[in-house]
Amino acid sequence: MQKEIHIKNKRARFEYELIEEYTAGIVLTGTEIKSIRNSKASIAESFCEFNERGELFTVNMHIEEYAYGTRYNHRPKAQRKLLLNKKELKKLHREVQNTGLTIVPLRLFITDKGFAKLRIALARGKKLYDKRETLKDRDNKRDLDRIKKSFK
Repeated sequence: MQKEIHIKNKRARFEYELIEEYTAGIVLTGTEIKSIRNSKASIAESFCEFNERGELFTVNMHIEEYAYGTRYNHRPKAQRKLLLNKKELKKLHREVQNTGLTIVPLRLFITDKGFAKLRIALARGKKLYDKRETLKDRDNKRDLDRIKKSFK
């Protein structure tokens, strides 16, 4: 039994207001999936964009080179194609072009069958005052939990 792999983008929920989420497959080579299984990947600075043919790619996703790879090892910051249904791709492309939204990766994980999947979200960037509200709400919740714990 292998350990569960969940690589998260913690900044995404703070920086963006998430509108709709999707699960997409990723086209990977052999050394890339081996590095992901060793938890040697990062999606902290990555984002998704469409190319001229309407295909969705993830950009700036860092997958460390596989330690035992030979000259056939992969490039760490290469663009990787995401796999979604045609209907979902068209909807995302329309939203990105018309309303100026962006697509951010939230979580990279491996399914029970061994396939790597990427949880992506259609998102709108938060303003500075929205970020301050998020921090204030988080602090208030922490204080309330602390008070509740002391009364028990």
